[in-house]
Amino acid sequence: MPVIAAALAAFVAGTGYLAIRERPASDDVGRWAGTPQAAPPAAAPSDEAPFAVSTDGAAPDPFAAFAPTYSGTPTRLRVKAIGVDTPLEALRLGPDGALTPPKDFAKAGFYADGTLPGDIGPAVIAGHVDSKRGPAVFYKLREMQKGDRIEVVRGSKTVAYTVTSTAWHPKSKFPTDQVYGPTPDSQLRLITCGGVFDHTLRSYKDNLVVYAVAG
Repeated sequence: MPVIAAALAAFVAGTGYLAIRERPASDDVGRWAGTPQAAPPAAAPSDEAPFAVSTDGAAPDPFAAFAPTYSGTPTRLRVKAIGVDTPLEALRLGPDGALTPPKDFAKAGFYADGTLPGDIGPAVIAGHVDSKRGPAVFYKLREMQKGDRIEVVRGSKTVAYTVTSTAWHPKSKFPTDQVYGPTPDSQLRLITCGGVFDHTLRSYKDNLVVYAVAG
């Protein structure tokens, strides 16, 4: 584990944060313009058994706590507190090395090459805050509070998260390590834009990040 952690830390330090490319101009160009400021490192596969095995060779305790295992890709996000129930798009890096935002302003997207919801590490789901036509999928993300519940459907199971905090981060000083760095458990980041809108750059100056942990 120390070796893996060191490697991930070196990756983050070496790449800094990746700017997010805005999609080509159209009638529906919004103000998302770079919601997540960095692409999280890809998650390492886990070989951990679902039950703890005792060191003395005794049979495992069937009532011992264990982390649930998930398979497949995330397909849906539900956040009852703000009325969000949306399918999920798979988001990947574009040719310029930037995370491409969701094509549909009414849908959120997950970073498909990073940690997936339910796995150990910080999974990332991003969405637009608005467009020229009005509010988008994450318009009410600013209303989320500590203790709110988030559900992500993955395969035949639902991964439940509890919000621990929310924070505004200037895009010019985005805390890459805090948002995308390794975590000892399964966590989730919901990210969108906000703050002051720069009409010259056609982009908000800040990112809103909602931090949550599984359970």
